[in-house]
Order: sequence, then structure tokens, then C-alpha cells
Amino acid sequence: MAQTVQRGKRKQAVADSPPSSPPLSAAKKPRAVTARKSTGGKAPAGRASDAGPSGAGRRGSGQGADQPRKKRFRPGTVALREIRKYQKSTDLLIQKLPFSRVVREIALDMMTDMVDYGDTGLRWQSSAILALQEATEAFLVHMFEDA
Repeated sequence: MAQTVQRGKRKQAVADSPPSSPPLSAAKKPRAVTARKSTGGKAPAGRASDAGPSGAGRRGSGQGADQPRKKRFRPGTVALREIRKYQKSTDLLIQKLPFSRVVREIALDMMTDMVDYGDTGLRWQSSAILALQEATEAFLVHMFEDA
């Protein structure tokens, strides 16, 4: 029933058009809007960017237009906050277990005499790995300060 009403409206709209304009033929149909390659800039004026038939836009999955956007800070604000945070703390920045794995792997690569140690490799004291990690992080922090 909705189709018949729409068809009736279309016929009426064509009938009400001024006689000076020619009727739309097959050659002069309006072109459909097609997707254009993004140039990385802003969306063209007057169009909703990436709005689908539902009008949900880029943020589909249930987010409506009435929800507030996430707060965005100016460039550099979050970086300065993180700098202050890490300058106040004295804890290690690299996790202990991945650092320990790297140290053990490098030590295995540098070992030439495997006869004494077998397949197990070297044994490490936890304080030795902790000292290496402290020295490594101090070196990296100093290097990034100078950069």
C-alpha cells in the first residue's frame, strides 16, 4: 500500500512540474552519489561524513548523537602530564620478566663454552638482573633527555 501512495505522489509531482522543463528521459537521469577517494581532509560541506542509510555515521554500534564526545586535550598536554607522573615515580618502567628474557637471550648468544653449562645456560641472581635493569633504564632516560 505504501508503494502505491509513493507512486501516486511521483506521478503527481511530474504532472505539477512546469511545462517548460522536459520530462526526465533515460539519458538524463540524475547520477547516483558514489563514494569518492578520501584525500585526508575534512568532509565536503553539506554532507554527513560516512553517514549510512540509517544516519548513524561513523560511530555506529548504538552510540547516538545525544551522547557527549570524549574529551580531547590540546597537543602536548597529555605528554606533559605523563612526564610529571614518571618524574615523580621511582618504579621501573620496563617490566621485569621481558627484560630478564632479553638479558638471558643475549647472555646465551655471547656464550662460547657450552660444555660446562649444558642446555640450561647460565644461572642468574635476581639482584644481578635488577641491577642491569636499573642501569639500563638510567642510561635510556639520560639518552632521551639529551635527544
